[in-house]
Amino acid sequence: MKTLDLIDSFQEFKEFKNIDRETLMHILEEVFRAALAKRYGTEDNFDIIVNIDKGDLEIFRNRTIVEDGKVQDENLEIAYSDAIKIESDFEVGEELSEPIYMSDFGRREILAIRQNLVSKIQDYEKSLVFQKYKEKVGEIIVGEVYQPWNKEILILDEEKIELVLPKSEQIPSDHFRKGDTVRAVVLKVEMKNNNPVIVLSRTSPIFLERLLEAEVPEIYDGLITIRNIVRIPGERAKIAVESYDDRIDPVGSCVGIKGARIHGIVRELRKENIDVINYSPRLDLMVARALAPAKIASLKVDEENKKIDVYMEPEQVSLAIGKGGCNIKLASKLVGYDIDVYRTGDDDTDDVDLKEFSDEIDQWIIDILINIGCDTAKSVLAISKEDLINRTDLEEETVDEVLRILREEFEEDTPTPASDEQEPQSQESSQED
Repeated sequence: MKTLDLIDSFQEFKEFKNIDRETLMHILEEVFRAALAKRYGTEDNFDIIVNIDKGDLEIFRNRTIVEDGKVQDENLEIAYSDAIKIESDFEVGEELSEPIYMSDFGRREILAIRQNLVSKIQDYEKSLVFQKYKEKVGEIIVGEVYQPWNKEILILDEEKIELVLPKSEQIPSDHFRKGDTVRAVVLKVEMKNNNPVIVLSRTSPIFLERLLEAEVPEIYDGLITIRNIVRIPGERAKIAVESYDDRIDPVGSCVGIKGARIHGIVRELRKENIDVINYSPRLDLMVARALAPAKIASLKVDEENKKIDVYMEPEQVSLAIGKGGCNIKLASKLVGYDIDVYRTGDDDTDDVDLKEFSDEIDQWIIDILINIGCDTAKSVLAISKEDLINRTDLEEETVDEVLRILREEFEEDTPTPASDEQEPQSQESSQED
């Protein structure tokens, strides 16, 4: 045959739907030029004509006609006596073009061409996927769970492209099954072993930012700017927003009427509590807003060490620190300073810092107590045993031993708090939770 009907010869073409016909033909030409170079030593004297509309290809070899007996390279030259067999009016010095047919290639060469062609098309498709998702980094995509594993979840997008959601990028309370729809942000795209690996995330602050842009038109339109987002995924998030138009309330716009806008985001993030804060260039005001609902009395800023000492009434400390230290950690990240909270207005000058008991109480227990806002002996004794157990998750025996050690420090001076005296503290804990 005089043309190579490649669509019929290589059935694999029908499987590659993401490549346009013109690109496919360029790949075909490249593959056949490589095969010609391997067979004849060079492909410079070959013309390859690709018919994009018909999907076929023709190959012509160009050789110079030389006198008989003077052929030095049979690929580049042809003897006059052989040339006139093709066409009688040829003369020495002219160029002869003759077609190369599929039958001129051996079985192994055809197989090699096929394998090389399929390999190049697959590489091109991988490159397309890589470039497509490289441009989507930071965007939300929607996919379907194809296979859940312990360490990651395999997700397919609408084009059946494989995406990966690692366990580390899932919200702790996420639980997906095969067939579930997942929303996540494209975190990164990289090539591993010549395969594109697309990593998604639901814990990235960018995911929350994109959800806000989708729910709050003022953010999408640029009327409200997100200055910073910090998260403890599945637990709590703090968002600093700013409006350049005094007529727009940035916090109210993000929350919506009766929380309509923020509730959808909270559900998507598995009931993650979201605090929206009005940004201010004043550091003291930002710290006060970041530590809300606790109220601060005063603060001292150490610019050199990026630290802030915050002083507040004893009953405000646990609110500032939050459950498991969550509130103060996020506040520190939001303002970019390490925040330490200290009590003020405490008349008990004989109180003792918990760290002084490190020889009797394990340091990890002291750290837990500090995390719930108790950094002195009397602040621990001011809480009932039941409340301490609930807020620290410590064993009852451990709490009994800690209370015994602290009471011995003050002997009989510090009475055991009565249950009715602890009702306000219990309410505070409930409010905190």
